[in-house]
Amino acid sequence: MRHLLAIRDLGADDLRAILALSEAAAPRVLQDQGVALYFEKPSARTRNSMELAAAQLGGHPVYLTPGELGIGTRESVEDVTRTLGCYHAIIAARVFDHGLLEQLAAVNAAPVLNMLSGSDHPLQALADLLTIQQLVGRIEGTRIAFVGEAHNVARSLAEGCALLGAEFVIASPDGYGFDGGDIRQIADPAEAIKGADIVYTDVWVSMGDDRSEEKIAALAPYQVNEALMSQAPNTWFMHCLPAHRGEEVTAGVIDGPRSAVWRQATNRMHSSRGAMLWMLDQ
Repeated sequence: MRHLLAIRDLGADDLRAILALSEAAAPRVLQDQGVALYFEKPSARTRNSMELAAAQLGGHPVYLTPGELGIGTRESVEDVTRTLGCYHAIIAARVFDHGLLEQLAAVNAAPVLNMLSGSDHPLQALADLLTIQQLVGRIEGTRIAFVGEAHNVARSLAEGCALLGAEFVIASPDGYGFDGGDIRQIADPAEAIKGADIVYTDVWVSMGDDRSEEKIAALAPYQVNEALMSQAPNTWFMHCLPAHRGEEVTAGVIDGPRSAVWRQATNRMHSSRGAMLWMLDQ
């Protein structure tokens, strides 16, 4: 049984296969079968992309919330997972704690797909890699510069780049980078974007996080604006959305001609379909 909890759990061939399946025609392999979509954190793109991807494969998506399932309170994780496995071909979950996904997968009642956790966002990374492949014509040998705080989106994308031979560098202020690891980290965003094919950023304060003046002040010099992008005029801009124009990015950049954010958003649906096909060994 194939689970997809994190990009680092995949091999390079697996990742290439998912990207290829994302661009292939949609076979009706889920005809008359359910796809459980469990959301601890709401999301516009994740819900819409996953529901449409499941429908394109012939499946019936079912949106579920913590109040309905009572995982770990009204019922054990194992019992809830086995119950969902009675009805659904895939269990997809968007959760705070990555450990919950590991518990779901350990039951092996159905393939488990990570729609986001506190540590990883593999579906976003898949959409990003698909977008880079379409924009640049390849992934291997490209340079991706992430500007801002190191978090689950940056981690998953960095892992995908490492698997497929792309260079990933992140520019973050002191205290907002990754703790160790092999990811190249520098302080100067202008240095990070030199020779980059892609400049990527994300919101400074994610949903549910505390908004501190200290954090906003630390990240202010890392805004992706016209002045920064002018140093790499042929670079594409990417953002996983939602965006806060005037904070992490200016309107001129995200709404400009080198912005690929809507292609990314569209590819969330295609990559979700590819991920499910791979999990079902299609």
